[in-house]
Amino acid sequence: MKQWGVEDVMTREVVTVAPDTGYRLIADLLVGHAVSAVPVVDPENRVLGIVSEADLLPKLEHPDRAPSRPLAGRGRRPGWHDATGETAADLMTGPAVTISRDASVSAAARLMDSARVKRLPVVDEHGRLVGMLSRRDLLSLYARPDDQIRAAVLDTLRALWIGPDTVTVAVERGVVRLSGELDRSSTARIAARFVAATPGVVAVLDELTAGYDDSADLGGGWQRAHPFSAEPHPYPAGRIG
Repeated sequence: MKQWGVEDVMTREVVTVAPDTGYRLIADLLVGHAVSAVPVVDPENRVLGIVSEADLLPKLEHPDRAPSRPLAGRGRRPGWHDATGETAADLMTGPAVTISRDASVSAAARLMDSARVKRLPVVDEHGRLVGMLSRRDLLSLYARPDDQIRAAVLDTLRALWIGPDTVTVAVERGVVRLSGELDRSSTARIAARFVAATPGVVAVLDELTAGYDDSADLGGGWQRAHPFSAEPHPYPAGRIG
């Protein structure tokens, strides 16, 4: 079963700047490469910070370059850099929030949410930049063709010793339909949960049945639940629909 990681979806060709890179060149790079931010790196390619479009806007907001308050009501973060900044070192937000290239895509999504950032520099075990990960990179998992998602689901089921001759898998626009009969209800529940956790799967229509209901053997009352939710699935164990 393939575990999707940051290294699988990150952007490898990264535009970087040095601390002494000037405002004009940074603006040219952002526009010319159609990116919204660039990492600031030292001579060892270690990330010092990030300069984003938002860090450049105060110069347009305050053309007289007089420090004042940022645009009101726009949710700008505290510690904004005023319009007097002329180099990446002046303008950057740092230290940058980074993530290891070995991290999972789920861990990356959680870090983006908790740190309230739109992108993460990806670093190796020595802290050197190896890529950039954006929200769009993560969402690309959901843009995969249905046949690729189906293949990933089949891999997931095979890892649970469930073959395609036992469970039928159909995928349409990322929605997976599982049908067939397994030996135990607990196996059906586990299969549905693992499939739901497969990157790219939007939802699971669980039509699996079981020859033996072993929920009582496991303490009873175990309902199917989405792996990313604390809420129980609205349907009891067994056939849905």
